[in-house]
Amino acid sequence: MHRVTACKAEEDYRLWLRFEDGLEGSVFLGNLLEIGAFQLWRDVREFEKVSVDPQTATVTWEGGIRLDPDILYHDVASRSAMHPIQHAGARKPPSAVG
Repeated sequence: MHRVTACKAEEDYRLWLRFEDGLEGSVFLGNLLEIGAFQLWRDVREFEKVSVDPQTATVTWEGGIRLDPDILYHDVASRSAMHPIQHAGARKPPSAVG
């Protein structure tokens, strides 16, 4: 199980995450706004109340909303594979010299 060490709500229902292995990046969660308890997030101030549960290292909101850190990790890792610069510790490719 992957452990979240930090998170922050960003604009447009994006959530920035950092995992214990150093992987970090953002995921879009706006697609959840029409589903059950996630409708609470229609008030963006509720979405911004995100935190990391110190005991379980999962992302959580008031009202019992929790997101599976393994799914979030997979989403961030797949985006990092497409854009390696977003991964913590990744190096920029060398510039082409012409």
